[in-house]
Amino acid sequence: MHYIYCPKCGNKLQPRQAGDDGAVPYCESCSRYWFDSFSNLVMVLVYNEQDEIVLTRQGYLSQQYANLTSGYIQPGESAEEAAAREVREELGFAVQKLTFAGTCWFEQSDMLITGFAAYVPKQDFCLSEEVDSAQWVPYEEAPALMFPDQPGNSIWVVYRHYLKMREQGLL
Repeated sequence: MHYIYCPKCGNKLQPRQAGDDGAVPYCESCSRYWFDSFSNLVMVLVYNEQDEIVLTRQGYLSQQYANLTSGYIQPGESAEEAAAREVREELGFAVQKLTFAGTCWFEQSDMLITGFAAYVPKQDFCLSEEVDSAQWVPYEEAPALMFPDQPGNSIWVVYRHYLKMREQGLL
């Protein structure tokens, strides 16, 4: 989001030099810069001891393709806390091991996605209302069910990080 008016006092912002960042919207009244902001989302590839990963379906995203567990980072929450919370809320699992899998910019929605791989022992799902279905899928069969591999598809960024970590024995 690019600020034109101050979110605190409503005054029109004026461009002001902010070091190496160049001209940034500034509120004279509040003495504050308002840097562009964007949403932050976590995407979690959940895996188990049988080399399976969780793929979910959420009708508002797609009826055809499967997704990974994901959700927005809430104010005051770290990306790690958000990842564990989303897995707990959407699938009903307590994460036992969480590994950072990288970040990517999702241009379509102007958001930064922070990816993780989360280990949980294989168990039954306790799905939230926002998840229509979930299934354990052998990791090598997952690509056939996921959104197509194309530029901007963040699921594939996280999946590739998972494969790399798996090959290196980091999981």
